[in-house]
Amino acid sequence: MEIKIMKNPNPKEKPADESKLGFGKVFTDHMFLMDWDIDRGWHDARIVPYGPLSLSPACTALHYALEVFEGLKAYRTADGKIQMFRPYENAKRLVNSADRIGVPSVDPEDFVTAVRTLVELDKDWVPHSEGTSLYIRPVIFGDDSNVGLHTLRHAIFMIILAPSGMYYPQGINPVRIMVEEADVRAVRGGTGYTKCGGNYAASQRASVVAESKGYTQVLWLDGVERKYVEEVGSMNMMFKIDGKVVTPALDDGSILPGITRKSILELVRSEGIPVEERKVTLQEIIDAAEAGKLEEAWGCGTAAVVSPVGWLFAEGKEYTINNGEIGPMTRHLYDEITSIQWGKKEDKFGWIYPIA
Repeated sequence: MEIKIMKNPNPKEKPADESKLGFGKVFTDHMFLMDWDIDRGWHDARIVPYGPLSLSPACTALHYALEVFEGLKAYRTADGKIQMFRPYENAKRLVNSADRIGVPSVDPEDFVTAVRTLVELDKDWVPHSEGTSLYIRPVIFGDDSNVGLHTLRHAIFMIILAPSGMYYPQGINPVRIMVEEADVRAVRGGTGYTKCGGNYAASQRASVVAESKGYTQVLWLDGVERKYVEEVGSMNMMFKIDGKVVTPALDDGSILPGITRKSILELVRSEGIPVEERKVTLQEIIDAAEAGKLEEAWGCGTAAVVSPVGWLFAEGKEYTINNGEIGPMTRHLYDEITSIQWGKKEDKFGWIYPIA
């Protein structure tokens, strides 16, 4: 893939205080764009100055949510090198998401080439401070200029970059989550396994309610029987029950196949820790909490990496997990994954993709 590069003639000042970066609020000097037409396929790959897009008010993505996206990061190591974490996994997941939603997919090699080229160009934006990273947001969206619902004829692949601090400003302190009992986010045969905006839109109302009650995330149940735990709004869920790591299985296609989730499972299995991927009922979690066997719980995803859960509200009662403190397993997983991502520890799994 040939990428034309138009450098920004007016580069922005980089943030002076990396402790105030936040997450996804500041963007770099450039972005990647590539067009797709039903007759030509993908063409005109280019990197241009970051800025507004010109879209028709009838843009397909605005009216029918024909879009999918990804999220990954680039990290600066102590010796100044820049590397990414498992970008081909993101590329493959984007293909699966695009196939389900009905937008054109991008070849994984082209995906990684585009990301690498953009990050190399804006490498000075990769922050240096502990816990920071360059968040990478690729997105594919349809932009046909009419409101008829039909086979997509034009789409755009775009990548933007955001130097970011920790997802939770308070660090990896335990969070409070609440089981959602009314709304459904995803169902068997739906789009739960994809990374598409519709999944997040479907969770927004419950998230607002949870936040108003002092909870950081919503824990979703399955959309059929309403008794099996699935995931929280932006992360997969894992539990340590009676010495075992237990996590909901991906069999029904209603849960996002998280890359951090996959990495944690590979890590704990390599260490000989018992792991169970299976259906997990909410009642099992409640019973384990009441019996003192729910030792730890945590969410995991690209943005937060690992987020300990200290309190769970379910069926009218709040349960405290591990005295509201981060547990040894959760801490271990966070330290191991982030040490590999930031180059502090040897990558024995082949997860790291060096850039510059």
